[in-house]
Amino acid sequence: MLSIDPIAFSIGPLAIRWYSLAYIVGILGGWWLMIKLSLRTKSPFTPPLISDFIAYAVVGIILGARLGYVLFYNPHFYFTHPAEIIALWHGGMSFHGGLLGVVTAAFIFAKVKKISFFAM
Repeated sequence: MLSIDPIAFSIGPLAIRWYSLAYIVGILGGWWLMIKLSLRTKSPFTPPLISDFIAYAVVGIILGARLGYVLFYNPHFYFTHPAEIIALWHGGMSFHGGLLGVVTAAFIFAKVKKISFFAM
């Protein structure tokens, strides 16, 4: 059976996982695409506003993905070992939690910036 190592590469004690590289490429690609599209159309979203949103989105993705993993996959373990919840270096992020986190971040961003959530 084929077994793929979850660690893409290591820099000293820091292990970079494939999943984190996917998050990074997705965030940077989305940021680039949003800016390109905003410059090609008469979008009310300027590059600085998009950059502000990306900051909110990154926080939403990380918090949502981790909390999703904790709540959906092994809540009993994490509730009995709460310090492990923040141990991202042990792995454990969920896509669906990240999706819920970024939607929540977008909602908060829209409220803070006083723009329509659905226009985003």
